[in-house]
Amino acid sequence: MRNTTYDKLEHLYQKFRGYISTQKLIEEGFTNRQIAFLVNEDYLEKVCHGYYWMMRCEYEKPFDYKCIEVCLSNPRAVISMESACYYQKMIKTEPEVLTVATERTDRSAMKMKFPVERHYFSSSNFEIGVERVRTELGNYNIYNIERSLCDMIRFERKAADYNVVTEIFDSVKAQEERSERIMRYAKLLKIKNLQ
Repeated sequence: MRNTTYDKLEHLYQKFRGYISTQKLIEEGFTNRQIAFLVNEDYLEKVCHGYYWMMRCEYEKPFDYKCIEVCLSNPRAVISMESACYYQKMIKTEPEVLTVATERTDRSAMKMKFPVERHYFSSSNFEIGVERVRTELGNYNIYNIERSLCDMIRFERKAADYNVVTEIFDSVKAQEERSERIMRYAKLLKIKNLQ
């Protein structure tokens, strides 16, 4: 590949922060063939359909890169259950699978380089407890702790250690505002066995 291509790539590193879309690469003068070459030569890493990580830029992928990448793939996806608890530092061990929620009618593909477990929710309760996290390298949606806990109880999660669920529940119940919120969510989500 010509030196001008590498010069353009250096310019991209200055202009963009870590992630870049195929559309932006093309707007910056790269061809699909050049993009494929840059992937093969480890200058770009394809993270999902239409998005790349610039591997030789000055940034390292952040702690929550999986959340960012899932939401690049599907901007309406919401990080949920154990994964939401992990990224909000309520549990210490990262789950082996990133758990996400989408609306029942959302059938967009989410082909990621890491395992993803997808749950479909009706539109009537999909938005309950969604928070938007904005970072320097990208944004993502995540359910708050109370909603995540309700879903873990509702789905009787086998992956979640019962002691972890109990510990989070006790921590949330100890704070009046959060306790009220979890009881309100439990009612909206029709959870009967919440103590």
